[in-house]
Amino acid sequence: MNHNVDATEVAKFNRLAGEWWNPEGNFKTLHRINPVRLRYLQQQTGPLNGKNVLDVGCGGGILAESMAALGASVTAVDLAQDSINAAKAHAASQNIRVDYRLLAVDDLLPDAAEHFDLITCMELLEHVPEPAELIHSCAALCKPGGDLVFSTINRSPRAFALAIIGAEYLLRLVPMGTHEYERFIRPSELAAWSRAAGLDVSDISGMRYNPLNHTASLATDVAVNYLMHCRKQDRG
Repeated sequence: MNHNVDATEVAKFNRLAGEWWNPEGNFKTLHRINPVRLRYLQQQTGPLNGKNVLDVGCGGGILAESMAALGASVTAVDLAQDSINAAKAHAASQNIRVDYRLLAVDDLLPDAAEHFDLITCMELLEHVPEPAELIHSCAALCKPGGDLVFSTINRSPRAFALAIIGAEYLLRLVPMGTHEYERFIRPSELAAWSRAAGLDVSDISGMRYNPLNHTASLATDVAVNYLMHCRKQDRG
């Protein structure tokens, strides 16, 4: 297996694979924030229709399927076999076409180098041993002048309080043990890794989730969840 993979994390998501498309189940928060993620993608990168998109760490396909429904040609990769199976089954039931593949992002190289207009990597960086390497791999697969959008969780006291103590142990919004605080990523770190991979940082926005009414929105506060839009430098 690729060295930049945590087998424990893969096994964790395989165990939960039957929950991916239950909007009130273990992934209900992802279902609630997905429209916000889509809105951010379109605000930052323009319409998805006609774009060649790669979704890295697609899980059960919540984001990938939504992008395909808006007209994108979507390739989606993940290393959890049961998640890929769930994604394929749901897309088929909705008559939505997504090219789901059970592989690591590095396995797309060199055949798909500089191939994609847009690369999304959502809620994955905090689950891999070397997030900076993953960013480099994503950058290598993006066309010059293309877009990359990452989302992750800030390593801050408030994130620990809300994303772990609150979301996992008190409110049970996500399964206990989903996150490890030490793997959270400060925006300054993500920006530095992105620049080192030849990317320009275009925007950093927070994402707020209200557990009382289960609504999500974009925000200026990046202390907990945040999204980052990068653009690959154009050699021209």
